[in-house]
Amino acid sequence: MELKIPDLCLVVLVGASGSGKSTFARKHFLPTQVLSSDYFRGLVADDENDQSASGAAFDVLHYVAGKRLHAGRTTVVDATNVQRADRAHLVGLARAHNVLPVAIVLDAPEEVCLARNASRPDRDFGPHVVRRHRAALRKSLKFLAKEGFKRVHVLRTQSEVDDAVIVPERLLNDLRHESGPFDVIGDVHGCRAELEELLVALGYDLVRDDEGRAVDAVPPVGRRAAFVGDLVDRGPDTPGVLRLVMGMVENGHAFAVCGNHEQKLVRALRGRGVQVKHGLAESLAQLAAEPEEFRARAERFCDGLVAHYVLDGGALVLAHAGLPERFHGRASARVRSFALYGDTTGETDEYGLPVRYPWANEYRGKATVLYGHTPIPDVEWVNNTMCLDTGVVFGGKLTALRYPEREVVSVAAHEIWYEPVRPLVEATPEREPDVLALSDVTGRRVIDTAHRGRIAVRPEQAASALEVMSRFAIDPHALLYLPPTMAPTATSQRPDVLEHPEDAFAEYRDAGVREVICEEKHMGSRAVVLVREDSGAVHTRTGRPFFDGALADEFLARVRASVTDAGLWDRFDTDWLLLDAELLPWNAKAAGLIKDQYAPVGAAAVGALTAASDVLARTRDRGVDVADLLARTTSRLSNATGYRDAYQKYCRPTDGLTGVRLAPFQLLAARGRTFHDRDHLWHLDVLSTLRGEVFTRTRHLVVDTTDEVRVAEGVRWWEELTGAGGEGMVVKPLANLTRGRRGLVQPGIKVRGREYLRIVYGPDYTEPENLVRLRRRALGAKRSLALREYALGLEALERAARDEPLWRVHECVFAVLALESEPVDPRL
Repeated sequence: MELKIPDLCLVVLVGASGSGKSTFARKHFLPTQVLSSDYFRGLVADDENDQSASGAAFDVLHYVAGKRLHAGRTTVVDATNVQRADRAHLVGLARAHNVLPVAIVLDAPEEVCLARNASRPDRDFGPHVVRRHRAALRKSLKFLAKEGFKRVHVLRTQSEVDDAVIVPERLLNDLRHESGPFDVIGDVHGCRAELEELLVALGYDLVRDDEGRAVDAVPPVGRRAAFVGDLVDRGPDTPGVLRLVMGMVENGHAFAVCGNHEQKLVRALRGRGVQVKHGLAESLAQLAAEPEEFRARAERFCDGLVAHYVLDGGALVLAHAGLPERFHGRASARVRSFALYGDTTGETDEYGLPVRYPWANEYRGKATVLYGHTPIPDVEWVNNTMCLDTGVVFGGKLTALRYPEREVVSVAAHEIWYEPVRPLVEATPEREPDVLALSDVTGRRVIDTAHRGRIAVRPEQAASALEVMSRFAIDPHALLYLPPTMAPTATSQRPDVLEHPEDAFAEYRDAGVREVICEEKHMGSRAVVLVREDSGAVHTRTGRPFFDGALADEFLARVRASVTDAGLWDRFDTDWLLLDAELLPWNAKAAGLIKDQYAPVGAAAVGALTAASDVLARTRDRGVDVADLLARTTSRLSNATGYRDAYQKYCRPTDGLTGVRLAPFQLLAARGRTFHDRDHLWHLDVLSTLRGEVFTRTRHLVVDTTDEVRVAEGVRWWEELTGAGGEGMVVKPLANLTRGRRGLVQPGIKVRGREYLRIVYGPDYTEPENLVRLRRRALGAKRSLALREYALGLEALERAARDEPLWRVHECVFAVLALESEPVDPRL
């Protein structure tokens, strides 16, 4: 019994406990393809039968399944899956990754399931569980196809299970085994005479029937034609074009993908309600003069056209409106829609036509993509893509590209067959990779990120970032990354503090993160250091330079020498490294802030309150009852002194680079790779090889959030740091980039000390009435901002590591700076 499944799909095994799903999976699929709910329960709870761990187990299972599907690997989910809600999540997962979901149902008899469970000592639940599973399954069977499963196979007897054979089938769009060479032809739109002329120019021999109509074209030896859709509508002879192309396809002389005009024609021929415009009326009138048999043949042909093809081992993709790399070889309504129609910005131009999203401008895929859909005067390569629609029906040309030779062959239109609504628009030429344009960053922008989907930047945010970037930022060639803002821990309910590490540990524990690393929070300034073999840069988290001229050169020379001595160039086979760090001391960057703001406040407060305390003390000594006022003034003096002491602890003299230290804590990227998949201990170990006067280390402690003893140890360490005048610590998932039940987990949570927060909230913030008010601080916007900026930063790093054009990297860097203009309490 053959069970046919697509070569790339999500297989969902469905059946009651004991129906034999795991045995079936082991027999027919590779161990790495099968994701078992039992196995994932064991992973998260050390007990495969701990049903209380099912929620966490399925979170991990779905995450792994998503990663496999994203990578284009067939995946099998081995769980009961008898509830519609459970299946709906899996169907949604398949759709999200543009693969087809397949259900294989093992509908074993109840007695068989019960006997199997009875033979397993770990299955100690009663028979009512199996009966409940089978009842749910019976209700579901006839609805599986409606739920979205593209194929449903039901095995009801043991003999059917034993005889089953899994037969993977190529997807309809998978023609990777066809290597060409090909002659790829743009939109024909009913221009039969021009098509015949072009085929002859390409060396094809036309075959005609008894009435002299071209019904086939025999290609030169080894070659075949390929059409990118829109064979029909507008032109003078849609039936003639269909007759010729159908013959070529049927005889193996050509391939053809579907265009939006073919799809609309099929609906019209079937009597569906469509608007008869854009040339459809001409096609219907011409086809009405043809025999019914021909119309039926044309309808079947157009209906059977595939939305896109992947050919030549994946090196060539044909789609009518083009196709981004993430959709190549995938199958879903989303993929088909893009291939037929492209994507639009949601706007219309002055002619009332949709403004199409310029996907080709951002394309960086390995495959050559050939397409049509939007007519242009002349073909031009744009990032390894080419539009072949040169508007023959509008009086332009009919164009073909010889592949792989990349030779363009065109014939002129015989006349203007159809007046265009909009004049032909020039193709967007491929831009220089290091050229930046104002249009890249102005207006509303939406950036696709690998780790958090699409992130929007509003026009007013872009304008704010443009002001900072254009006036203060370093050379954009060296500005590859801006670090995200950092989320503070949840507000503590302890009576004397706003922030406490137990809340950070609890947050990560609730997110399913067991191990975290606590890193000493240096009281300095966040610094990103790009070190190249011959140059580099060191900048703030808003892209401004730390040092000017010769001082910057000297600093980078010291860093470069340390990198060379540590052998990191050879270790990572790179000519550049990007480091995330703190630059110490704080006054190395914030001297003006300290001198102009903090110091005057501290001096004025201490001076005035000291004098006030003295006067009140003498007044009390004279017998006047000012005890309460004196107590309040004395308390405020203590607060002001603490405020002054707090910022003074982070200042020390510097002279040039003397006294300046760099505390690197993460290796961000190098040529060809990023490192957010390495845990933080790996990063600190690598960075510990950087030696020299300029470097200082980052103290750290690993804490198990589920172990009370280790949590208490983490709290004590924080108390020691802050008690000695330290700012506090940053708590991070030890594994670095981490996903939880709700997606990305915060990359770091800062827990600041009680005395340090005087700098942030003011000298008197510890007064009880002030703490009550400050505990109402809203953290949601800050946390959301931190995650969005984190995802954008990761995207920038990955694009830079792949050596993508600078404008692609800066799209993300600029967006981080733009989001910084969001109205979030800066004290957070």
